[in-house]
Amino acid sequence: MSQSGDDSRETSAPSTTKVVGVRRLKEAMAKPASTRIFTVANQKGGVGKTTTTVNIAAALSMGGLRVLVIDLDPQGNASTALGVPHRDNAGIYEVLMGSHEISTVVQKVAGFPALDCISSNTSLANAEINLVSMVARELQLKEALETISVNYDYIFIDCPPSLGLLTVNAFAAAKELLIPIQAEYYALEGLSQLLETYAVVKKRLNPTLNLSTIVLTMFDGRTRLANDVAANVRSHFPNELIDIPIPRAVRVSEAPSYSQTVMTYDPLSPGAIAYMQVAREIAERGKAKEENFDSNVVSIHYKKDGESA
Repeated sequence: MSQSGDDSRETSAPSTTKVVGVRRLKEAMAKPASTRIFTVANQKGGVGKTTTTVNIAAALSMGGLRVLVIDLDPQGNASTALGVPHRDNAGIYEVLMGSHEISTVVQKVAGFPALDCISSNTSLANAEINLVSMVARELQLKEALETISVNYDYIFIDCPPSLGLLTVNAFAAAKELLIPIQAEYYALEGLSQLLETYAVVKKRLNPTLNLSTIVLTMFDGRTRLANDVAANVRSHFPNELIDIPIPRAVRVSEAPSYSQTVMTYDPLSPGAIAYMQVAREIAERGKAKEENFDSNVVSIHYKKDGESA
């Protein structure tokens, strides 16, 4: 998609009505060899963690993949953005406490081919306290996910803005860590603490956890600071960074108030286009190796590090 005329798109009228029907992309996204489970984490609030989770998940679903979002944040913002009930119904809290099977709390997200959500609810705020006395408290989510993960291509766990037991459960259950980093100085400051927690969990609980993906959010290319942060992240995490910054965009922020992701709220806005490109890059990085070659089809492959153009 061309990004020319982005400014005019920002002022065009988006869809504010409930999404009806199923949205699919003309070009399907590559399927992974096995289920990819991402924990989306950053203990700093307001860096676009939930926004990144729901929009990448929505984009992958539009690309024909089976996707599950787990809202592990007591605030329930991911549930709101996906338009699923979450105030009083059973959700991930009941799964962690052992009172519900995980398969019984999965909800379909309207308007997407194969996008499901396990919601947060008001009780989740008590989970940090109630988990303390449980045996294998850090592995409750991992054990629950093992029963349904085979049903999905991608699972995204949206964490609260803290490094408590809920986030540790997410780290223990995931195969990959996705860190959204706001293109501002303070966001970099908190990254070292997050990486320390990641290292401890990897050593003691989940040796297969891999920091695979970093996404720059709320990026304003007109400022020197944003470009400096991007250069800093690029130099330290050249393989993990998806070098497609998510612009600071009004439509992305507005979409949840209409119980939508920006993918359906305003699919031609710069934010939606950027998230779609990030999702496709994630799919390309994780695709099954055997589907690369077809002598009758011209394929476009992403250039790997060290390859000449």
